[in-house]
Amino acid sequence: MADRPNHEPLRRIGEHGIIGDLRTCALIAFDGTIDFLCWPNLDSPSVFSALLDNDDAGAFHLYPDWPNARRQQLYLPDSNILQTRWLDDNGLVELTDFMPIDPAEDGTPRIVRRLVVRQGEARFTLRCAPVQDYARAAPCASLHQGVVDFTAPGQPTLRLAASVALHTKGAGAQAHFVLKTGESAEFVFGGALDKQVNVADNQARYTTTLAYWQRWCAKSTYRGRWRERVNRSALALKLLTSRRDGSIAAAATFGLPEHIGGERNWDYRASWIRDASFSVYALMRLGYTEEASAFGQWVGRCMENSCFQPGKLQVMYRLDSSTDLPEINLPHLSGYAGSKPVRIGNEAYRQLQLDIYGELMDAIYLGNKYGESISHRGWQHVVRMIDHVCDIWEQADAGIWEMRGEPQHYLHSRLMCWVAIDRALRLGTKRSLSMPYERWNQARAAIRDDIWTHFWNQDLGHFTATRHGTNLDASMLLMPLFRFVSATDPDWLATLDAIKNTLIKDGLVRRYQAHDTPADPLRGQEGAFAACSFWYVECLARADRLEEAQFEFEKLLSYANPLGLYAEEFDARGYPLGNIPQGLTHLALISAAFFLDRKLSRDTPQWQP
Repeated sequence: MADRPNHEPLRRIGEHGIIGDLRTCALIAFDGTIDFLCWPNLDSPSVFSALLDNDDAGAFHLYPDWPNARRQQLYLPDSNILQTRWLDDNGLVELTDFMPIDPAEDGTPRIVRRLVVRQGEARFTLRCAPVQDYARAAPCASLHQGVVDFTAPGQPTLRLAASVALHTKGAGAQAHFVLKTGESAEFVFGGALDKQVNVADNQARYTTTLAYWQRWCAKSTYRGRWRERVNRSALALKLLTSRRDGSIAAAATFGLPEHIGGERNWDYRASWIRDASFSVYALMRLGYTEEASAFGQWVGRCMENSCFQPGKLQVMYRLDSSTDLPEINLPHLSGYAGSKPVRIGNEAYRQLQLDIYGELMDAIYLGNKYGESISHRGWQHVVRMIDHVCDIWEQADAGIWEMRGEPQHYLHSRLMCWVAIDRALRLGTKRSLSMPYERWNQARAAIRDDIWTHFWNQDLGHFTATRHGTNLDASMLLMPLFRFVSATDPDWLATLDAIKNTLIKDGLVRRYQAHDTPADPLRGQEGAFAACSFWYVECLARADRLEEAQFEFEKLLSYANPLGLYAEEFDARGYPLGNIPQGLTHLALISAAFFLDRKLSRDTPQWQP
């Protein structure tokens, strides 16, 4: 692709909806363009990559020739079926996009596009030009028996079937056609070897897919305030879930920037051990015990692939629980709004991040509290892991934010080592399990003393992010959420106020200040971190600052895109930055909504991480 200077993107990050089939996802822009799709799996090479370059990198356009039409996007109620609408003086057009849920877990993904003219008459343009292998392939399009096949050396062949006449132009498929009131056109995109890539059964596929999503959504036990937003977050999380493997991807995309024009462009199509605690909590709280159990089983396979050796436990794993995620730059892509390099893979999987033991142990604890009891062999693995934490908790590491500079002693890493040992002690005591109680209890006490001694700045009157430091870090917001300190402790409230004065603008929370964080060697200032913003709301609610918590929560809800989706970060104007949809953000929204609703209802909140 052409190397372009910093520029306005063709389609903004927030101007997208997402559809999926629990194997992969597609992003669809407000103009009806599919400009991001990895196929056949979410972590497979992309075949539509226009979002990260221009339309030459692969896109599927379908739209009426109404340049002045008003455009809308919405989901059909309680589903992941997306509808794009054009409202014009000439009439009304609806485009419905979805991916059927195949009965087989490894069924080949298909995208169904259904175009209907509700009023008036419109001339339509279709251009479908996938470019396989992250837009590195040399594609070719051929027409036969009414369908177009897209081939490239060494790549899977893709196919487009349509109810209108197609023709080829260059390496893509094209069509121009006219529809009047009540008329429709059907399109199916998928693999050339998939016999279901045809338009004959689209009505049945639509009915079955809608019923699947609505049945799934109806399982939610949440009945509190903001139910529609909580359900949309749950539906977004479900799209990030692998039905085959049980993993939950951090996000559906790669390479979308945290700083426009900068180098903070990461691949989030993997599953982080860190998200385990948040995922299990949110899914169980909403009644989705099957998904929580499947994710727990995926974590178990990750541990098995690391030979059950705590020292080999990785920060993240591939969606199928395999271990290798080498980081590669794609220099041929100019990047979203000129943000380079575009990366695939994530070298942070090699980092030492001590906090993962705490999140993993908290997930195990929650699974036992609300699900099945731990097995004998499972507890043996826990004992080895906690013994390992007792040996290493004093080490410096890369921290929760995966710093690429020199290792530091981070408060959050200490905190989560404390959580790991604390939850193991609680679980072992509750289940009367064998454990080296005295050793673990002494280590837990030592970590607590270390935090209060070396991470409390007496002169500033608050905790600090690093040992004997002065800087702040939004991960400190997790201290009361993981029950290390009371949410109303005066020392914690002083820290909360310091975070508010230093890292927060209009409720949007930065992870840290780059100029005050020498372990971050990357150029540019990232945006506000969405998950941290919801953590802040929960901290306010736990501190009984309910009026402030509710107002900040409502403001955060207003920063979602029109479909209720969140990316990883916000820019200074509250627009999305980074990969989308971000699982951790939606998990944090669910947690904040659940706790705040209970507080506002004057119910006695149950324990939560």
